[in-house]
Parts: sequence; C-alpha cells; structure tokens
Amino acid sequence: MAARIAQTTGAEHTAILGLGVYRPARVVTNDEVAGPIGSSDEWIRTRSGIKTRRFADESETIQSMSVAAARDALAAAGIEADQVDCVIVATSTHLLLTPAAAPRIATELGMNGAAAFDISAGCAGFCHSLALASDLIRAGTAGRVLVIGVEKLTNTVNPADRSTAFLFADGAGAVIVGPSDEQGIGPTVWGSDGTQHHAIRQDKDWMEYFAELEEKGLDAVRPYLTMEGTAVFRWAAHSLEKVCRDAIDRAGLSTDDLNAMIPHQANGRIIEIMARVLKLPKDCALANDIEETGNTSAASIPLAMEALLRKGESKPGDRALLIAFGAGLSYAAQVVSLPNWQ
Repeated sequence: MAARIAQTTGAEHTAILGLGVYRPARVVTNDEVAGPIGSSDEWIRTRSGIKTRRFADESETIQSMSVAAARDALAAAGIEADQVDCVIVATSTHLLLTPAAAPRIATELGMNGAAAFDISAGCAGFCHSLALASDLIRAGTAGRVLVIGVEKLTNTVNPADRSTAFLFADGAGAVIVGPSDEQGIGPTVWGSDGTQHHAIRQDKDWMEYFAELEEKGLDAVRPYLTMEGTAVFRWAAHSLEKVCRDAIDRAGLSTDDLNAMIPHQANGRIIEIMARVLKLPKDCALANDIEETGNTSAASIPLAMEALLRKGESKPGDRALLIAFGAGLSYAAQVVSLPNWQ
C-alpha cells in the first residue's frame, strides 16, 4: 500500500479565553483636531459620534502597544507565553513592507519559535484573524493562538484631510484563542468587494511618490490614507444587514439570543443603522466605544469589547455578534462568547 500523508485534527470547540487592550495615554478632543480641517466639535459629533480619541506618542509603537495588550490577554486567560504557538497581528499601519510586526512581538513576549505573521484586511482584520485562529486550532495546526488588532493611524493620516483627520486614532487589542468545552466562536461569514477598492485607500503608491520626489523635491507630498466617506456609508448601510443575519443563522441563533453587538467602530451613524435594521432586543448591549476612542481600524472590536465589559454593560459568557468592514472593501462577522478580561 502506498504511503499516505498524515492529517492532524485538533479541538472540537474553540473560544476566546482572555482579552487585553492598550489605549494610548493622550486623549485628544474634537476641538484639537477641528482647527486644521475647518470644522467644529458639533460637526464632528453629529457626523461621526466621536467626542474624544487617543493618539499615540513616539514611544507608543505598533510593537509596544501590541505587547502591552497581549500581556494583559495572557493574564486574563491564565496562559503563559510559552503555551502560545501562533501569533496573528491584524494591522494596516506597520510601516515596513517587510518583515512583519508579528515575529518581533512574539519574541518580546517570550514566545520563542512561535509561528507569527501579519494580515492586512483593513478594519475587518481582527475578525479575519479570529476566524483563522479558530480554524487553526480545530485543524490541529495550532494549540493556542494570540490574535492582535493594532493600529497607529496617526502615522498615516493627513491632519488637514477633512475626511479622515477627525475620525482615525490609535490603540491595540489582543485575545487568546484556545480549545474549549463548548463552542465559543461561531462560523465566520466573510468576503470582499473589490469594486469598492477606491473607498478607503492609500492615495498613491510608493513608486508614484518616489517619482514625485524626483520631480518636485521637498514639494512632493507623501502618501496618506484617504477615504470616500459617502461611498463607505452607502455600502455599509446596503450590504451589512445580510452579513450579520447570515452570521447569526450560521451560529444557530436568532437576534433574540444575542446579549451584545460589537460592530467595528467606524461611525456612530452606521452603528445606529445596523442596530435598528437588525431589530435587536432591548436588553442587547450595543458597543459605542467610538465616542471615546475614535475609529481604530483593526483594533476597534477588541477595544469596544473591553469597554462593554469594563463598564458592566456585558459580562464574560455573553453571546455577542462581531461585525467588521473596511478597506478592500473586506468584511467579516461571527458570534462569540465574551471572554475574561481582568
């Protein structure tokens, strides 16, 4: 009989075992960001729901924020660093094309030899990474996985850009995913729509910038993150209800079974629309961390999850719908049981 390649199998069920976050120390008000864009506190609140956000300083880096959040997640899960054998970092603002941020983060945490890589799925990156982590464990490829969503968007945004300067901010959130007695991470509904690639993008590639440098010298303008807010709003309002309902259905639940909804903190108006069209039960908590944290892209869902738990609006074990969307356009959703966080 011909030899066959062996196949591994892993845990039947997975769950988020622990959560940790890092919020930069500096709190930035609407008045501070309004000046360069000719705006006001009232305009920003009405348009986005944001009251304050956090900006990282030079010492608060993608790596340092990730490590801080990860250490708290490990402690909350009761897991030692050497028990984690894979690290997935979701980010769009690690400014080196190579190497990825994840290997250095893993090494600083003491995870010698762990697999470690970054993924780029915009604001949907955390939910993509959660899906990958769960599937890796169920396939037997990994035992426990550290998932980090981290952004330093202030490095990529033009402070004079009226479409982005008031919206984006910095921070990190991390979770430990591992085997569980009961399923704590539901099936993921995900996808992309490349026809909307222009809606959130870097406004020029690096070769264009280098050519501009040769032509204009110091007058050349560096690449920045740009967004067509109306296009994103319309796409989200039109497309996300089905994604949410499919994720709830695939989890074998109904909206009445949800204790919380944690959408990507993109815009307060989008969050309100999503909650309204889904007709969530009155006692279902709705994450609205954007008021205090702004839009932190791949970090927003774990940060919003921590805020719900910290404020007592949700508790560990509650069933929560996660839904994220962003550059690509990419999207992903799943129902999870909320983890320990302290």
